[in-house]
Order: sequence, then structure tokens, then C-alpha cells
Amino acid sequence: GKELDSLTDFVSFGIAPAFIIYFWQLNSFGKLGWAVTLIYSVCCVLRLARFNLTTYDDVDSWKQNYFEGVPSPIGALLILSPLVLELLNINLLTNITYFVPVFTLLVAILLISKIPTYSFKKIKIKPALTVFILLGIGVSLITLIFFTFETLIAFSLIYLMSIPIACFTYNKNKISISAENSEEEHEDIL
Repeated sequence: GKELDSLTDFVSFGIAPAFIIYFWQLNSFGKLGWAVTLIYSVCCVLRLARFNLTTYDDVDSWKQNYFEGVPSPIGALLILSPLVLELLNINLLTNITYFVPVFTLLVAILLISKIPTYSFKKIKIKPALTVFILLGIGVSLITLIFFTFETLIAFSLIYLMSIPIACFTYNKNKISISAENSEEEHEDIL
């Protein structure tokens, strides 16, 4: 089941968005555009393979709150962001033609990187906050329905801004766990 899930993720988030970007913009680069498309797809499958093979022992169970690299669904959202910006008629860049292949390669590198990003799998929510989280989910769904492209861009930007925060909290947790482990080793010696 885990392998079939990764296969469907690869088709949905590795192949489909890459072909959309290829037929929208990258095909004008010829073989280079095709190479960028393949690089993104290969990085997506490598990311999914690493996800399937990752295991944590009891000491490193805190790492389950983080992914290594950007998850493939977010990677798909990110590489489609320039297309969404064009559909919104927001032209922040003077020439988006040369931005798209570079941005696609950057997202491909983020997929296979070791940069910690939040996973939200083992998140613990206080019962008092449940109402606010449900309200936030409801508002997000409503804005996604009525302001689809704007919401997708907002989600992309929020996720990109969360990456440095995730790196900071990951390193902070790593240092505190290392300190605890070294204290335990010193207590065992005495």
C-alpha cells in the first residue's frame, strides 16, 4: 500500500505538474525544457523513495515532526505558482520565460534536499484550540472555492516562509536532545 501510494503521488505531483509547466512554458526551450521537466520528475520520485525508506528509532522519534526536504504535493504547488500568477494577471517579473526553468530546478533541489520542513503528522492540539483550527480550515476552504488562485499563491508563500522557521526549530530540538543524551551518558558513568 505504501508503494502504491507513492506511485500515485509520483503521477499526481511529479508527472502531471511537470507536464503542465512543460506545455505552458518549458517547451519553448526545446531539449533544455524537456531536461528540466525530467529533472523535476526524477527528483520527485527520489523524494518519494526516500520517504518510503525513512525509519526512526526511539531516540529520534522527535524527527517525525519534520520532513527531509519539501514534500511532493507542496513541490507541485510551488512549480505551478508562476502559472497561477499568470492566470491572476499579476506580472511581478519582467520576463517570466527565464524564471520558470530556474524556479522549477530550485523546487526540484528542495525536493531532494535535507532541509527540514514541518510535517504536522504528530502535532498535538490543545482541546481549547480545536475550535480555532476548525474555523481556520473552514475559512481556508471557503477562500479556496471563491478565490482559488489567490489562495494557492498565499499557501505557497506561507509554506516558503515556514521553511526557515522549521530549520530553526529543528536545530533547536536537535541541540536540546543532544544535550539531554550527553547528560544521561555522564550520569551513567558516575
